[in-house]
Amino acid sequence: MNILHIDSSVTGDQSVSRQLTARILESLRAGHPGATITYRDLANQPLPHHRLKHETDTDRAATQETLEEFLDADVVVVGAPMYNFAIPSQLKAWIDAVLIAGKTFSYTENGPQGLAGDKRVIVASSRGGVYSIGPSAAMDHQETYLAGVFGFIGIRDVEFVRAEGVAMGADARQRGIASALDHADTLARPHAMGTA
Repeated sequence: MNILHIDSSVTGDQSVSRQLTARILESLRAGHPGATITYRDLANQPLPHHRLKHETDTDRAATQETLEEFLDADVVVVGAPMYNFAIPSQLKAWIDAVLIAGKTFSYTENGPQGLAGDKRVIVASSRGGVYSIGPSAAMDHQETYLAGVFGFIGIRDVEFVRAEGVAMGADARQRGIASALDHADTLARPHAMGTA
């Protein structure tokens, strides 16, 4: 099994999403000790943002390598903190490198068709407030966006490991992280498409 591990938080050792992706990887390794892991830190090694008129050979090579890593993966673990109700721009640049017509989706006479459906995606989601329920739910452009993006390219096996309320005081932070870590510990199940 090939696992692609993506981190995008800019807060380093203070990052909740990085703590969650590390725990998810531990769980996956326990269930699949022979797994190959590819790691990409988008905060420390950001990808170029789209700039078609001024794209360099280095930009094209980085985009191609990113796409190949994604296509080769059976499981993708994405660290996705909520920044200003959405995802970090570094993660958006990665998504732009992965959503490529003819590779991960195509347009047909019946509309778009996803081509990357044989993957499992686990998103480590961290949020300062509570956005899964209540009045702030309308401001969630993080998890809803990621579910939509991965669904667009055909991936239905998307799971969110969520730590909410981490900026709402020490007790709420501890509860949110503990709940997410407990969830992470349950993720050693086989890939939905039967990958061992």
